Amino acid sequence: MSLLFKNLRIHQVFGANTEVGKTILTSGLVRASAAKKNKVFYLKPVSTGPIQHADDEHVRRYAGPHKDLETAQCLYRFDESVSPHLTASMAAENKGAHCVVVPTDDSDEFVTSVACYIRKCASGITERSHMYIETAGGVYSPTLSGTTQLDSYRPLFLPSILVRDSRLGGGISSTISAYESLLLRGYIVDSILLFKDKYYCNWEYLGPYFAKHGVKPACDTGLLGVVEHLDERHEARIRELHSMARRTLDTVSLSVMGVRAGIPFAATVRWLCFMVDSSPWTRSPCAHAGRYGHVMYPQATHAPALRLAERLIHDGPGKGWASRAFISDNGSTGMEIALKMALWVANKRFGLAPQERKKMGVLGLRGIYHGDTIGSMDACEEGNGRAIINLPPAVMHENVEGEPLSWIYNVGARLDTPLAAAYRTHINVTLQKLASSGAPPFGALVLEPLVLGASGMIFVAPLFQRVLIDAVRAHGLPVVFDEVFAGLWHLGVPSAVPLLGTFPDVSVHAKILTGGLVSLAVTLASDNVFRLFEGTSKAEALLHWHSYTAYAVGCEVANETLDQLERIACGETWKAARGAWQQADGEKGCDEIDEDKGVRGMWLPKFVDTLSKLDVIDQVMTLGTVLALKVRGNDTGYQPHSAQALLSALGDATGEAGRNVTSAPGGARFSINFRTLGDVAYLMMSLNTPPATITVGPGCLVSTIRISSLRVHAHHRHQVDPGSGILC
Repeated sequence: MSLLFKNLRIHQVFGANTEVGKTILTSGLVRASAAKKNKVFYLKPVSTGPIQHADDEHVRRYAGPHKDLETAQCLYRFDESVSPHLTASMAAENKGAHCVVVPTDDSDEFVTSVACYIRKCASGITERSHMYIETAGGVYSPTLSGTTQLDSYRPLFLPSILVRDSRLGGGISSTISAYESLLLRGYIVDSILLFKDKYYCNWEYLGPYFAKHGVKPACDTGLLGVVEHLDERHEARIRELHSMARRTLDTVSLSVMGVRAGIPFAATVRWLCFMVDSSPWTRSPCAHAGRYGHVMYPQATHAPALRLAERLIHDGPGKGWASRAFISDNGSTGMEIALKMALWVANKRFGLAPQERKKMGVLGLRGIYHGDTIGSMDACEEGNGRAIINLPPAVMHENVEGEPLSWIYNVGARLDTPLAAAYRTHINVTLQKLASSGAPPFGALVLEPLVLGASGMIFVAPLFQRVLIDAVRAHGLPVVFDEVFAGLWHLGVPSAVPLLGTFPDVSVHAKILTGGLVSLAVTLASDNVFRLFEGTSKAEALLHWHSYTAYAVGCEVANETLDQLERIACGETWKAARGAWQQADGEKGCDEIDEDKGVRGMWLPKFVDTLSKLDVIDQVMTLGTVLALKVRGNDTGYQPHSAQALLSALGDATGEAGRNVTSAPGGARFSINFRTLGDVAYLMMSLNTPPATITVGPGCLVSTIRISSLRVHAHHRHQVDPGSGILC
């Protein structure tokens, strides 16, 4: 809620229909607020019809004895008494389009003008004040551009008041419909007002109805009581936001990610610079929770789960290799299922005895992490079932400095290089030693492809992983891709398959799958893996199920996410980023970036190059939405605080030259959230970060580092260290 101010309480007034008394009740609220000695602002964003009949004139006319505390304003005024979209069109025809200002949805001019007026009123206020913003007509009435008011005002996310319809002939129905429409789009409705018509008595039904939904009906309290209730709701929000940081530190080991706009909140409560419109995700659970509730998936099916499975297999990360999808509730559980699948495949292929099955382990890279369930933890480096492959000193310092990213990730063209041969020799020797050492049999290779997330966003050399996969497959082991973090376009590709040039046998996807709104994961498996579970005995089945398997609401949120990702991947922002990296790669004899292989980086090459040349930065790497940087210093690993010290000022950034510059309507103050692990820091853009933020955010990052680095003296290095399998 970017327009939340300590001393300015704001409410937007919607009507269930036109002619329901919205202006009369709003005028009454203005007078009631002024009567309580509050400065009051009234805003009518759009007014149609003669000036003498305008709503803002009505407020002025009936201002009452405290009119010196009241201010009324209209932003867009038109003469014809018709719908806003129509009167704007008529005015443009009569006066000429060049003489009439009609804001469009593409420019966000309308909602930005409202936000700017709010901020203008809020600036300099030191005592409690009120603001009422009255909409026009009903909730679905159009604004000047033709977009419904519900959608046009949604980016402002203002607490709302709904004026109910007291008339016969749909009054009850239209009021409930308007309320549900507001909820569907995520609006917070603090109060519902209604004229008491003693003949139709709609209030007798609607009062208890809304009370059951947690909305206090204003039937007998009078407008002064309504004002007091609205003040209490506003103060409760302020208290909640102020307390979030401390309560979280007291109970949870994570930072609060909230909003900071107009109030000097604690540093951990922030308006995120990379904040995006989440309404597509929030609409799905609202729209489908009532339809499905909770459906037990075993021995049943439902459309959201079926549609999700088909899309992931045929058009998503499983395209070309996956046959089945197992829908579970989180990444750790998804990995448990993947391990069961892979180990069963090895058991069937090698015909292991029962005792050998219990000792079976997995292969992987140092620093890998797969979750916090028992099986997933046991498959990590410190677990009992893990063997780690390291490279010999002979190839520890071979650099590929200066090569474009398109060459580094063109794995197919590099399989016959000397570096690939060195990888291949060492991996095969290591596997032979493990086989002859009496170590337990291995059942699978489990990888986080391309990036080791939990280890500090370590970019792994893709050629190393590809050679490792080929070598392990030659020994008959299945390959599992843990793409909980890396999959679904986080790294600029739908999966690691196009970059590594090979398919897994099993893969796991979560996180962005539901946009963080609902917990959900999907484990994809090839047909060969699936067929090995066919049989007549339960002992041969994949016995893993729980109450929230294929949770219907989560599946529908995931489907909405896939819709969004399809649009994003084909959008102009990603096309521009792809083109920028193609141009940066230049004419070096390597293939252009294939569009099927996604976008090389949302962090544009000019910015990455600038960042890499800063003295205090030792290493920089980006892929897709991820940017990782290593701070130069003598101490390495998790222990030092060098990255945190260098970037801490990002928490209070305010844009270039002190200007408030964000993609939020009206321009809110912002800070940039980042994560540090010792001397490594990483930042991530949202998949739908707007172009303006892509420009502003990196600029603040460079400025902050330059200021902080005045105290640091070092040299820059940018290289690939293939000996550790890590791309720096």
